[in-house]
Amino acid sequence: MDVVKVAQLGVGYWGPNLLRNLQASPAFQVVRVADLSADRRNFVHSKYPDIALSETAEEVFQDPEVQAVVIATPAGTHYDMAMQALQAGKHILVEKPLATTPENVQEIGETARKNKLVCMVGHTFLYNSAVRYLKELIDSGDLGQVRYIYCQRLNLGRIRSDIDALWNLAPHDVSIVQYLFGNPTPIRVARSGMSYVQQGIDDVVFLNITYPNRVMVNIHVSWLDPIKARRIVVVGSDKMVEYDDTAENKIAIYNTGIDKVSVLGENMDYDNPISSFSYRSGEVTYPSLEYPEPLQEEIHHFADCIRTGKDCLSGVEHALQVTRILCSE
Repeated sequence: MDVVKVAQLGVGYWGPNLLRNLQASPAFQVVRVADLSADRRNFVHSKYPDIALSETAEEVFQDPEVQAVVIATPAGTHYDMAMQALQAGKHILVEKPLATTPENVQEIGETARKNKLVCMVGHTFLYNSAVRYLKELIDSGDLGQVRYIYCQRLNLGRIRSDIDALWNLAPHDVSIVQYLFGNPTPIRVARSGMSYVQQGIDDVVFLNITYPNRVMVNIHVSWLDPIKARRIVVVGSDKMVEYDDTAENKIAIYNTGIDKVSVLGENMDYDNPISSFSYRSGEVTYPSLEYPEPLQEEIHHFADCIRTGKDCLSGVEHALQVTRILCSE
């Protein structure tokens, strides 16, 4: 199939990374970039002088040459940008979140299906080798029964004013957990957050999710923390795993746990067994994994979905569950 001609809306904080990977992909030809900021347009021109530049998104939507649009504008604009792109007949890859309400996500999805267009969301960690390996461990049963998971995504800054720490950081971890479990519907979601720097914009949030089979998940996000952390710990009945995105060895598997065992009762039989506990503290293993850039893998997947019509790994249904969880009170 011919190369897909793509345009990008927004080249702010994350936009340059998307643009770099689009430019490097043999599946895409970047024909236009739009940004309201003259400084950002000048930045693009200095690196990629052959790309046409626009101040407004309308020029992208009206361009018949453009087949697909990558949207990296502020979160509050995603719904409008996505709908206009789909109505103009363009495939879309939207940076997370796809929209800020489940109703808007559903409307985007229905429009994409009606127009037979690809709608994909930039949940980049689903294309991360360590996250995929972690899912393989869970699916294989090697960890035993998953008991609980906790996630930490912390740093001192970058503070946002358009969205709070939950919507800025937690979509990553919610998306990862949903992917690990096959996109289930939680039994219960509870959020606790507080704003300290800007009134009404939470700087720190704890999100507690309960899934079927007594699985608990705690997600802690903050841009007001002295320690940078990008960490997920999965506690299973047989083994435990730490995924640390900042470490050289990103996956550590602990052959560690506590087992309940029965011992003889007072009558020297097992009629009324007494419980005891066996503590296992085995070796720690660090699997050798290759780590292609996740964003590069995401861009390849977007092209593949356009070319073949296959379902997106981070498609509308996945985005809908993530948004429902983030919107829970």
